[in-house]
Amino acid sequence: MNVPIRFSLAACTALLLAGCYAVPVTGRHAINLVDDKDVTKMSIAMFDDMKRQYKLSRDRALNDQLRRVGERISKVVFWDMPDAEWEFVVFDVPQINAFAMAGGKVGVFTGLFKIAKNDDQLASVIAHEIAHVTAKHVHEKLSQELAVGTIGTVGMIGGLAGGASGLTVNALSQAYGITTTVGGLAFDRKKEKEADYIGLMYMARAGYDPEEAVKVLEALDAESASGPGPGAFLSTHPTNPERIIQLMDAMPKAKAERAQSGIRAAPVLVK
Repeated sequence: MNVPIRFSLAACTALLLAGCYAVPVTGRHAINLVDDKDVTKMSIAMFDDMKRQYKLSRDRALNDQLRRVGERISKVVFWDMPDAEWEFVVFDVPQINAFAMAGGKVGVFTGLFKIAKNDDQLASVIAHEIAHVTAKHVHEKLSQELAVGTIGTVGMIGGLAGGASGLTVNALSQAYGITTTVGGLAFDRKKEKEADYIGLMYMARAGYDPEEAVKVLEALDAESASGPGPGAFLSTHPTNPERIIQLMDAMPKAKAERAQSGIRAAPVLVK
């Protein structure tokens, strides 16, 4: 092996090790070669653009519910997203869809409320989407593309190590899956399952019933089977027995997390 190649591989290895981080809850080690501040800044700008592009819901009940659930979950993920400036928005769009972005930006389409029938079920979706953010799945996706594109290129590796992330708005848009229409985050099966697990723990820690997460997946399956084709959320968040089995396997731990939190939903006063 010649000297340039050895130097290139050594530089790449050092860069990958320097860019590793531990995913919250699971502890999985992942790669991050992009600048967190850049991702957050661009994500906030993209979210603001979406608020101008798509009609916002004026349904007070839906907005209050999303804010109530979102703020409760945000408290249990504080240490995983300490710099987030939370914002929860309901878009008046009939698709079954929801998403979260770096910086604490969370969006839900009105269509989601067709299958999220109560706070616990809504919490399972919001917690799942926020889990994608705390796990830095977008960062990891972008980093993997950067690593593939720069491996063996000493100059580029040096640039990345020096803090030049090479992040562009177009690249981030593609990672979020919103280059042309709002389609939700398109992650692979492993990342979806990881977000399922992390989200289940988040909702349980916030005092929501983790068993409701299974009902949401079942409702998504039923909605997919009854319609002519899957909506954006269904196409990018594949619902299948494997994911439900994982949730059921993790249920004892999630229930223990909920019990330990000591949090329960406020009682409903019946007049």
